[in-house]
Amino acid sequence: MPGVRHKPALYVIKGPDEIAPEPVDPCAGQPVNRLPKIAYGNGIHVYDHAGKRYIDASGGPAVFCLGHGNTEVNAAIKRQLDLIAHGYRYTFTSDPLEELRERVANACGADLTEMIFVSSGSEAVEAALKTALEYHTSRGEPTRRRFISRRRSWHGGTLGALSVSDFLQRRAPFEGALFETAFVPAVNAYRPPPGVAPEDVSTDGVARLTAEIERLGAEHIAGFIFEPVVGAAGGVVPAPPGYAEGVRETCSRHGVLMIADEVMCGSGRCGTWRALQHDGVVPDIMTVAKGLGGGFIPIAATIYRRDIGAILTAHGGPLSGHTFTGHTAACAAAVAVQTIIERDGLLDHVRLAGPRFMQMLAAALDGIAAVGDIRGRGFFVGIEFVADRVSREPFEAKLGIAARIAAAAAGHGLLVYACTGNVDGRRGDTVILSPPYDTPLAKLEEIAALFGRSVRAAVA
Repeated sequence: MPGVRHKPALYVIKGPDEIAPEPVDPCAGQPVNRLPKIAYGNGIHVYDHAGKRYIDASGGPAVFCLGHGNTEVNAAIKRQLDLIAHGYRYTFTSDPLEELRERVANACGADLTEMIFVSSGSEAVEAALKTALEYHTSRGEPTRRRFISRRRSWHGGTLGALSVSDFLQRRAPFEGALFETAFVPAVNAYRPPPGVAPEDVSTDGVARLTAEIERLGAEHIAGFIFEPVVGAAGGVVPAPPGYAEGVRETCSRHGVLMIADEVMCGSGRCGTWRALQHDGVVPDIMTVAKGLGGGFIPIAATIYRRDIGAILTAHGGPLSGHTFTGHTAACAAAVAVQTIIERDGLLDHVRLAGPRFMQMLAAALDGIAAVGDIRGRGFFVGIEFVADRVSREPFEAKLGIAARIAAAAAGHGLLVYACTGNVDGRRGDTVILSPPYDTPLAKLEEIAALFGRSVRAAVA
């Protein structure tokens, strides 16, 4: 029946080597009514109410960049709560808000000085889309109403963010209520479009974007939104060399705003504060969330160029934001997180240790025929699993390979982030590893070893 989704099987670990089928929510990838109850966390470890300890090797969904229970961050939150939890944005500014704004602007550089602080990545994307529309209207181009996005993308769960996302299982219940978006193919060197050589993926991707802008008419396009490193929808797919530069040139030439969704890959996850710094490219608008506040209190940001802010201000100011925009205690938490990251040189650690982590994973997974690709940047690594390594044919969705691996890992006390559908919306199994930025090499080695054992148990 239309709109009805088949629920694939998840294989829940009863012990390190015993796997049993269990119904699963296809959007969450977790067993229905069978989740353990969290008790507490300490650094990279979390503990459930049964007393079991887990290594949080995914940082939740790439959120907990300083792990759990950081006493310095907790103390900063408590100090702010002892003063006031929140000063409403239309009544007050605050020291935490102003300091966070300055820190983020300094971290971004490149004239990305204007920002709106919200409470989630989805809200940040929503604000980015609205900012783009408001900007074009304020400049006297109200016909620029449409957005272009890419296949196999995920930008968030609000209706606007979902409209520019191509995640089949998460879109299906809401089709018909989403606004129209133009989609161009995904840009993935491991899975190039038919007839395109891997070394030509960047050129082809830019050409397809340019053709779509010209087909629709640049005067109708508000922005192009993309993830510099695709997260859940693709299983960590970095922009191949030359792609971001080509997108920047095309967008500038056509007056289309380049919107970088760095909710998952930004805020230092890839070893640079902006993921696009790796590519030498500056967007017009960008979003950050997960690593900004490290999961201590929900916070996210929409960041945009100074000249965009000036135009919005001249026409009354940005019309995005909510009751908890710039939440004072959330800003205090994010200031503490960013202070620790900068003071302790954690971005350098992520950038330098990231390649070694990938080498450790490659060694731990050596000889497993189901391992198709290991990719990523910094502490953001994706492993794609295939039924045939030569043809790169994915496993059938009903086998639930990614879910099996996540369950086996949990049985070994390791938390990873399983994703599905990266090939055609239904087939395709990837697992993401995104440990805290302060994870030492010895712990990375332990994570790799446990993951290798888990994969072998799941796909044997």
